[in-house]
Amino acid sequence: MQQNNIKNIVIVGGGTAGWMTAAAMGKLLKGSSSNITLVESAEIPTIGVGEATIPQLHLFNALLGLDENEFVKETNATFKHGIQFKDWKSLNHEYIHPFGTIGVNFDGVDFHHFWLKTIKEKQASSDSKYKLDNFAFNCVAAAQNKMMRSINVPNSPLNNIAYAFHFDAGLYVKWLRKFALSHGVKRIEATVKHVNINNENGHIDSITLQDDSCIEGDLFIDCSGFKGLLIEEALQTGYESWRHWLPCDSAVVVPSENSDRLYPYTRSWAQTAGWQWRIPLQHRTGNGHVYASRFMSDAEAKDILLQNIEGKPLVEPRVLRFHTGMRRKHWNKNCVAIGLASGFIEPLESTAIHLVQSSISRLMSLFPDKSFNQANIDTYNAQASEEMIKIRDFIILHYKVTERDDSPFWRFCQNIDIPDYLTKKIALFKESGRVFRENDELFNQSSWISVMIGQGLMPESYHPMADMLEQSEIDRRLAHVQQVIEQSVDRMPTHEEFIKQNCQASTR
Repeated sequence: MQQNNIKNIVIVGGGTAGWMTAAAMGKLLKGSSSNITLVESAEIPTIGVGEATIPQLHLFNALLGLDENEFVKETNATFKHGIQFKDWKSLNHEYIHPFGTIGVNFDGVDFHHFWLKTIKEKQASSDSKYKLDNFAFNCVAAAQNKMMRSINVPNSPLNNIAYAFHFDAGLYVKWLRKFALSHGVKRIEATVKHVNINNENGHIDSITLQDDSCIEGDLFIDCSGFKGLLIEEALQTGYESWRHWLPCDSAVVVPSENSDRLYPYTRSWAQTAGWQWRIPLQHRTGNGHVYASRFMSDAEAKDILLQNIEGKPLVEPRVLRFHTGMRRKHWNKNCVAIGLASGFIEPLESTAIHLVQSSISRLMSLFPDKSFNQANIDTYNAQASEEMIKIRDFIILHYKVTERDDSPFWRFCQNIDIPDYLTKKIALFKESGRVFRENDELFNQSSWISVMIGQGLMPESYHPMADMLEQSEIDRRLAHVQQVIEQSVDRMPTHEEFIKQNCQASTR
């Protein structure tokens, strides 16, 4: 006997979240009895600042069968080895948080323990030769402006190159819309006038549009952005604020003409009350200044942004407001919030689009029937909350672990009472150099090591098994790691050459 399956799915809101959801559902539910309708209003602009990604986007594009070169061309994309953090630990200091690994393990012991032993043995913490970035392939490739995809070279970092993209989110949305419509998704351009709630079970029955037409649904997806038209305004789900940990609440954004160099990394440049991003695309550069309005005015934030961009601004800067935190339930009744409607974490580690992707994947794994089993919903909410909380704690790390005390903002950050999970993570690393990836959290061991050391948190000790190798042997192996990385990077074309050869956009 067939289950009481979902027949009508209604997605409210377009933008990246709405059309990623529509495209994935159109692909995965094609051939089922489900009808998918997306309602979006031309009157409501999308945020459009989440143009930097992490490598997991490969999985989503592969699900849709999107050719990577075509994707890069269609979205004016560039490639990304990681994120450069400038002035975060202290003024005039920088490091890169890379994708991929740092070094290679020696005799079953993590590489960084041998690096730590060497730093202590040689008292070389300030010696640029031993900078941790020099032992990470993606850091070296980024610094030298090199890029290529993996090739079959055994025992070489070229065999498994981790990378992500910078892309124009508006152009990605256009492609996703075209894909979704070709897979049976129905689009209605309209403004939602009213959300109709069932008096008996509290579920959403339908939405009424501005022309008084009504769209009924079994499952509603809220992609309406910060306002949370369904999840909050209609269902009053509630919001958990994280402002006491992450005080930034504003951003001023502006695109600019490209500079002479097409950087294969995102730059995050710490300022006196926040930080500034640079995201290079083929046809322009995305810039933004994230700041805490209690420590800086909009006018001052705008001035700092414009003083520190490399090309001519293409439009007048605009100010955005946000509230870091998440819904108390990501799935409430028959409504699932995806994207900004679900919560917001500032784009310091380029996680916004990944969270959309992760939400879609989770929803499809726990896809309901019309009974909307509560255990199913509870599982979704627990997983979604834990993922966001772990990302939140990784973001807090950047603000908490720093030597900067040159402004009221940075002194405030140093005195933040951080969450227990992060407190324990920092304590373990500080005492022993150990860090573990827990419960499938997004950021792996290499990410935590890179940022903690990059921010100036040097462990007091290292793994005792690192002492099983003589320092001379460790020196030889460290030198070999550096040599292999340097030789590998030497074989790579520049970022600009790689794009020109494979995926240059026609509008560049």
